[in-house]
Amino acid sequence: MPRPRKWRRVCRLPQNTLFGPLAGIDDGTIVMTVEEYETIRLIDLEGLNQEACAERMHVARTTAQAMYRNARHKIADCLVNSRRLIIEGGDYLVCNAREMTCGCPHCRRLIQPADGETPTITP
Repeated sequence: MPRPRKWRRVCRLPQNTLFGPLAGIDDGTIVMTVEEYETIRLIDLEGLNQEACAERMHVARTTAQAMYRNARHKIADCLVNSRRLIIEGGDYLVCNAREMTCGCPHCRRLIQPADGETPTITP
């Protein structure tokens, strides 16, 4: 029996989940998991190294490295071969207000209101 997969931590879901060529030429679809997207966001956009990325996602560095390599390969395949990219699926949990281990400066956590107040979302 295979080992169960570990839930990976993701700070936020992508705003757009479908990308593709504008010219109408479509040579297939590539699916990227939400965790692979998160490694691209953390390493390429936020500038973290693979070890810090792994820490944020609660996985081993080798796991983060493999997800990052797969994500970059999928992006390159889409760009070079005019394929659509869909971001969906995976084994992940989105961080929330009860879990203060994310450390992301752009995290959108729901702040629990005091009695009678409206909940707010922090940037």
